[in-house]
Amino acid sequence: MTWIASEPYNDLPTLPPAIDLESKKVLKATIAARTALASLDQAARRIPNPTVLINTISLLEAQASSEIENIVTTADDLFKFAQDESKAPSSETRETLRYRTALFSGIDSMRARPLSVTTAIEVCSIIHSREMIIRNLPGTFIGNPVTKKAIYTPPAGERVLRDKLSNWEQFIHDESDLDPLVTLAVAHYQFEAIHPFADGNGRTGRILNILLLMQAGLLHHPVLYLSQYIIENKADYYRLLLAVTESGAWEEWILFILEGVRQASLSTIDKIHAIHELEAATQEIIRAVTTGGANADLLSVMFEQPYCRIASVMTRCNVSRPTATGWLNSLVAAGTLIDIRVGRERLFVNTGFFDLLVRPEAPKPLDEPTLL
Repeated sequence: MTWIASEPYNDLPTLPPAIDLESKKVLKATIAARTALASLDQAARRIPNPTVLINTISLLEAQASSEIENIVTTADDLFKFAQDESKAPSSETRETLRYRTALFSGIDSMRARPLSVTTAIEVCSIIHSREMIIRNLPGTFIGNPVTKKAIYTPPAGERVLRDKLSNWEQFIHDESDLDPLVTLAVAHYQFEAIHPFADGNGRTGRILNILLLMQAGLLHHPVLYLSQYIIENKADYYRLLLAVTESGAWEEWILFILEGVRQASLSTIDKIHAIHELEAATQEIIRAVTTGGANADLLSVMFEQPYCRIASVMTRCNVSRPTATGWLNSLVAAGTLIDIRVGRERLFVNTGFFDLLVRPEAPKPLDEPTLL
């Protein structure tokens, strides 16, 4: 059957594709991506307090992945309300914070059972804060909502979707010689092409990418910030997805994803190095201006989130409110923190850390060495 954009693609081919997925170009790109990803994993595992990365990178990933779907919020609001999404000022911020919750829930679920269609349903349900089901009504299409001109119409019919999802699940667990990064690229296309939910497919699929890497043992913490690469190359992302459907252009799609993994890995390594330097400089300031220099938890609290609360310092450092307040006030006076009011609450912002997290990292050429 010839693919027609305006008709449900019920003949979407099953996986694996009937071609050689690991061409010479793909194999070369896979080596570069695997090297960068392994370096990121090692760098993240060497951090004394990995929560610094887990809390922050997952929020940035949530923001970028949501922005791809035109759900826009600010990093400032995300970090400000990360500890209590119910207080967030907008539905967009609350929904983006739920993305991080869905990611962590997916990680927890893999401790009990392998990644599956059930995981995808749970992830999508958490993102939307309601039970999501496999689509069972016709009429879904991807295209212009005004003119109704379709760019792509996913398969229709619950039985069709469940059969294709079952094949997708079998593929991600297939113990073939296919590199896990190539499996990720192929599985991501297929999940987006199946489009199993009425909404949230893109965000669910990008969470599944991280879970696939963790299941394969390539990442021990969810610290790959891949969605920023997709935002920066959004037109190519959608163009190459469609090219697989239209003409089976698998090589170009796989190369795009592999380059994204490489770029995202190296960018995050840069952030890790910068965090190390900033933590060391901040520790010196803590020693100089407070009596909390011997309390390692004070530094941890300041870097697990850019926003710090008096109560958090009291709990983590096991000190009284006057002591915690005094330490934070001294760091404000030294210019290390600024304090703001959010309702009745006083928050202390580690502005250097915040700026470091949100700054864009320059793209890395392929010939640049990977630094551990």
